[in-house]
Amino acid sequence: MSTAVHLDGITKRFPGVVANDDVTLRVEEGSVHALLGENGAGKTTLMNVLYGLYQPTEGRVLVNGQERDFDSPRDAIDAGVGMIHQHFMLVDPMTVAENITLGNEPRKWGGFAVDRERARREVIELSERFGFDVEPDARIEDVSVGVQQRVEILKALYRGADVLILDEPTAVLTPQEVEELFSVFEELTAQGKTIIFISHKLSEAMHAADEITVLRDGINVGTVPGDDTTREELAELMVGREVILDVEKREATAGERTLGVEGIIAEDERGVRAVDDVSFDVHAGEVFGIAGVDGNGQSELIDVVTGLREPTAGRIRFADDDVTDWSRRDRIDAGMSYVPEDRQERGLVMPFDLVENGLLGSQHRPPFAKSGRLDWPVARDHAESVIGEYDVRPPNPDTSAESLSGGNQQKFIVGREFERDPTLLVAAHPTRGVDVGSIEFIHERLLDLRDQGVAVLLVSSKLEEVQGLSDRLAVMHDGQIMDTVDPETVTEEEIGLLMGGEYPDGWAERSTAPDAVGETEDVATDGEGR
Repeated sequence: MSTAVHLDGITKRFPGVVANDDVTLRVEEGSVHALLGENGAGKTTLMNVLYGLYQPTEGRVLVNGQERDFDSPRDAIDAGVGMIHQHFMLVDPMTVAENITLGNEPRKWGGFAVDRERARREVIELSERFGFDVEPDARIEDVSVGVQQRVEILKALYRGADVLILDEPTAVLTPQEVEELFSVFEELTAQGKTIIFISHKLSEAMHAADEITVLRDGINVGTVPGDDTTREELAELMVGREVILDVEKREATAGERTLGVEGIIAEDERGVRAVDDVSFDVHAGEVFGIAGVDGNGQSELIDVVTGLREPTAGRIRFADDDVTDWSRRDRIDAGMSYVPEDRQERGLVMPFDLVENGLLGSQHRPPFAKSGRLDWPVARDHAESVIGEYDVRPPNPDTSAESLSGGNQQKFIVGREFERDPTLLVAAHPTRGVDVGSIEFIHERLLDLRDQGVAVLLVSSKLEEVQGLSDRLAVMHDGQIMDTVDPETVTEEEIGLLMGGEYPDGWAERSTAPDAVGETEDVATDGEGR
């Protein structure tokens, strides 16, 4: 088997940062190769070098044995290298065929007009060749995320790509769509294509890849066969120490209702209904999880709960109070902590240092404020405590938030919000962008809060995380809660169907989990059980 891609001693430096440090990578033709590592490990930078978005500071790029100097993605495409980014680059009002051929449309009448019929025909032939199920006349805005991803892959194939790079390709897919994507990988490699996919998900890398290369701090720390390794071995390569991966959760007993969400309807920024009559309760001493593909109303729902968005209908109750009209500050003062989805827009003031960011939301009350004046020594002690407890690097309270990596920004926000002594913690994607070891620690702390009687509302795009941590689990699709399930008895396949808007066969369309942990479960049956 010949080598399709050889990155030889790649070093990429930015001002003050070495993103890739003498990285060598070989990818065999017709194989699937996973590039594994945490955010900031250098995975995307390395692939951007291969795709021509960056030029290496040192080292060589070889494609099919030929050394290449890519000055732009166009050079990489001409050499047969295509890249499918995590955020798709498609034009929503245009059709599938129009997106696939965009910029490379077949012409007629001497090149003066696009030959739309020929373009459509070529797209059909290409999709049939690789076994893709796409409708060439469908508009992108009307098809699922999984189909959009296939369109991106077909767009690269249409341009002659033999090497396909996919950046976090499963991030927005249901479990069923993930399996379909891996079937697409098999079809592509069977026809000689080479796949490199960037990921931080251990199980998926092991399942789909022939070989797995792990980057840590910009260095290649090892390449292992996908079928001859374990999650624990991969995690240790990623972090540099042994990591406990499985959530060890103690049995919970729920107390009184802390949060009541009653018939919430809310619109997004475009004025489109994003949350459609959603109701649920979260009790003291339980984790209530919400699963769903990103973009199905979770963000808008959390905004309503935390006071960042006004609902068009419905009520939010916190303990014994109707807080629907309360400000964000009032909710914080009442005991509501919030780890936001967008750490930079909602969680931090980027030019502020960590002492100042540690005060956010509490700067007007003790112990940080006395007689209307800020107590800076107390604020510094608090910031240093969060930095030390949550392993924020560099461990300097005078560091500005904008100078931290995304993972360290996330750890600081999590520490600040967890340490507010809340009665309700709203956590949206709390481990996004942090390393495996920090994920382990954050999970432990979150469950500690639950065991201390804190009510936890958890939203996560990581199905393994939200299922492992939750005591009850709601699944959202298209702004509605499809059902609330017992995370210990529901299967990943069933959750995936619910995330996609379908009920599994024999599924009674009503709650299949208790109203609160510790209550008698009312299991949905169809005469033979679910």
